[in-house]
Amino acid sequence: MERAGLGALVLAAVVGFVAYPTYPNYDSYYSLLWGRELVNLDALSFEAYRAPTEHPLAIAFGALLQPLGDIADRVMVAFAVLSFIVLVAGLYVLGKTAFTPLVGFAAAALLATRFDFPFLAARGYIDIPYLAVVIWAAVVEARTPRRRPVRVLLLLAAAGLMRPEAWLLAGLYWLWVLPRASWSQRARYAVLAAIGPLVWAAVDFAVTGQPLYSLTATGDLADELGRNKGLEAVPEALYAFLIKLDKFPVFVGGAIGLALAIVLTPRRAAMPLALFAAGVGTFTMVGLAGLSVIDRYLLVPSLCVMVFAAVFIGGWTMLREGTWSRRIWMGGAVALVAFGIFFTVTRVNLNQLDNELRFRGDAHQALEQVLGAPAVASALRCGPVYVPNHKLIPDVRWILDRSKSGVLARSSAKVGEPRRGVVILVHTRIALFKQALVTAKDDPIDNLPPAGFNRAATSQHYAAYVRC
Repeated sequence: MERAGLGALVLAAVVGFVAYPTYPNYDSYYSLLWGRELVNLDALSFEAYRAPTEHPLAIAFGALLQPLGDIADRVMVAFAVLSFIVLVAGLYVLGKTAFTPLVGFAAAALLATRFDFPFLAARGYIDIPYLAVVIWAAVVEARTPRRRPVRVLLLLAAAGLMRPEAWLLAGLYWLWVLPRASWSQRARYAVLAAIGPLVWAAVDFAVTGQPLYSLTATGDLADELGRNKGLEAVPEALYAFLIKLDKFPVFVGGAIGLALAIVLTPRRAAMPLALFAAGVGTFTMVGLAGLSVIDRYLLVPSLCVMVFAAVFIGGWTMLREGTWSRRIWMGGAVALVAFGIFFTVTRVNLNQLDNELRFRGDAHQALEQVLGAPAVASALRCGPVYVPNHKLIPDVRWILDRSKSGVLARSSAKVGEPRRGVVILVHTRIALFKQALVTAKDDPIDNLPPAGFNRAATSQHYAAYVRC
């Protein structure tokens, strides 16, 4: 059964990867760019216009992919898809270890059918490998409580080099293993728990001279993009984002399953409950720090909600056969599954999902087409490439192998009216709202041809204007 489920998941992932040739998202393309700069011994462009937060392990991975050349971006997506498979397997093992095999299977099935998660994998988001590492750290601890602290802390250190939320998990785990450890062990464990923040700060200091650059820059960018909602927005956002990620039936099932698990098997519920509490605590701290309040910071708690929903769906297997309580629980589980199927069928728009995935591949190919046109290639020698705002900067830089000064955003206050070079414009509805008009501060004028520039090439989503 386990092998069949894993085989079906792998097959679906391979088919999806081939059928929808997607490319990395904004943050992941920057990791590839910084990896290229690292390999070329160039200064890393952390301070580029609206650059995302750096992630040390992602930069290292981006550097390792450089020998692959132009296909490095697709390989990064492939690794994210592989990480999604590992994540689903990890959630299955966590549910099986903490509760029963049926609970594990239900949790894995819920994750595989929450389209937000495979969509993140299809775009190469670092969140998916991060989640996979965190869940497998939880599996190790759930299987052998306090007996494999070095292994757990190493996994959390790797997670902490991908996302800073893992720092809190590592610190809490250090406190968890502290009572049974000797003083020398406590010191070693403390060093392992501190790897994430220390390496992160060291990278920031080496590149920018500011050890807290990621924290301050992320806060500034959140404020600029209107994502800084403050602590008062956390409760409403917590509910809304969990509903968005898990969907309403799973959220309801998770609440019921959590209550059942705490009442009937509190020890078994300890690990997913601890992860949920730590995730919610991190989300609250993010709001308190003035950083971006976005749904991706609730990915770990949303996985725990799936585990507890799986407890409601399959936890009746923990009761003795033939009892009324088991039959009632089974009936409730069947009702929830039926409600979930009805909810999904009446709300999921497969055409929209198909369009979203196809756009990710079509847009990249359209951008390559317009940048590769002979007239555009010739004009690249005359000046920088201008794009409407920050969204297309990493894509253009990756395709053309240009530095941060070679691709400029017209929305930046530091960039004046284009005089020479190439201007890229966006001209389809879906591309406009994803790559040109993405914030309230984006001016439609930045997506109009400047005076003196002539149209040199067009593609499905873009047009190029040139002037030498």
